[in-house]
Amino acid sequence: MEALSSAAIASLVGIVIVVGISMYNEDLNVGIIAIAFAIGIGALFADLSAVKIMQAWPVDLFMVLTGVTFLFGIATTNGTMEKLTAKAIRLAKGNTALIPLIIFILITVITTIGPGNIATVTLMAPVVMAIANRIGMKAFLMTLLVVGAANGAAFSPIAPSGIISNSFIAKMAPQLEAMGQHMGDLNMLAWKIHLNSEIAQLAANIGGFLVLGGWTWVRNQRTSSLSIDDIAPKPEPFDKKQWMTLGSIAILVLLVILPSLSVTKQFFTPMIMNLIGNGKVTNVGAIAFLLSSILLVLNAGDSKAAVKAVPWSVIIMVGGMGILIDVMDKAGGLNAMVGLIANVSNTTSINGVLAVATGFISSFSSSSGVVMPMFLPLVPGLVDQLGGGNAIAMISSIDVGSHLVDTSPLSLFGAMCIACADDKEDKGKLFRQLLIWGFSMCIVGGILCYIFFGLLEF
Repeated sequence: MEALSSAAIASLVGIVIVVGISMYNEDLNVGIIAIAFAIGIGALFADLSAVKIMQAWPVDLFMVLTGVTFLFGIATTNGTMEKLTAKAIRLAKGNTALIPLIIFILITVITTIGPGNIATVTLMAPVVMAIANRIGMKAFLMTLLVVGAANGAAFSPIAPSGIISNSFIAKMAPQLEAMGQHMGDLNMLAWKIHLNSEIAQLAANIGGFLVLGGWTWVRNQRTSSLSIDDIAPKPEPFDKKQWMTLGSIAILVLLVILPSLSVTKQFFTPMIMNLIGNGKVTNVGAIAFLLSSILLVLNAGDSKAAVKAVPWSVIIMVGGMGILIDVMDKAGGLNAMVGLIANVSNTTSINGVLAVATGFISSFSSSSGVVMPMFLPLVPGLVDQLGGGNAIAMISSIDVGSHLVDTSPLSLFGAMCIACADDKEDKGKLFRQLLIWGFSMCIVGGILCYIFFGLLEF
């Protein structure tokens, strides 16, 4: 192994310190710290000016994340999502055994169409944890259901985590293609990554739900006599503003999907594609800004409330880490990290190794804000140093491994579900159950990614 330069060593030490800070103090926005470290390391060790370093801020990613989360901020603050949730749960009518399935599908759909896993869990946790108590389901099982559904759908091309992942893929695609990796249509690849996430989350969290008591609960509901009005009171009908919001969300989804389909692609002229993208590929952020503006002009949303609903903390984390990783790359630290991981892997086992590593760090840190920006840029280097491998499988392993652990009470999702659990629940016991489950997902995630993306080559 070649001797590392002082710049490479400094960048490696810097990323370790920043990640360590994020693991120690989750209340501190590590994106700000990352920018400061990037400026210091770049100026002192890599001969990079502060102005040049800050130009690495991912503007495209920032605009897409802001646009999408603002649109769904409108949908949340004007009551659309709340009514949609209540109406969906009432579809179970008198059959309470259907409620877990409806909740899973509902959370999957809501996450997929744009709000993402963080917003969806924040929105749904108070509702579904209350329902869990009314239908006699353990809070632990409901947490597995909620987090499994939200994280399974988190890599939808329209959702924030999927947007973050796909932005890195778009940057890496030309380099990976030059290495002989067939990336294909990036829009279709985004849905492939989404499907891979769904498969892994189903196997882990939903499998755990069924094995650890969920299936027994379903079977016991044959004798249930609960009324749907006791579980989910009937909401008021959608008003005009909410119907316009639902229509906007439907248009967003269609404008993302239809230009990629061979049957409908012909209807999207260059002028239309320039309006909603870059002339060839749709940009979900551009569409979201257009639709949000229409809703605001029609007085269907409150711009101030929607701005407050945007997850600025995550956006700053992703941007700051992106700047630090860019400096790390220029300083040689990224290549050194690739070498360290490649030394303990081969083209098949690399998927399990990446999932375990990302899972462990994500147990104490932000999955999409810290772990993904740190590990996704390593993929081209790993393909090069391993002499092959499947780049899409590596990307899927990083995405899945970093999110499978989110049931831990040390994560936002686990903590949210504990906070919303009924007072009758033993929250100390629930904390321990989720802690054990969350940490076990580091290993389970490694095994699943090794099997699905390494051996079976999904």
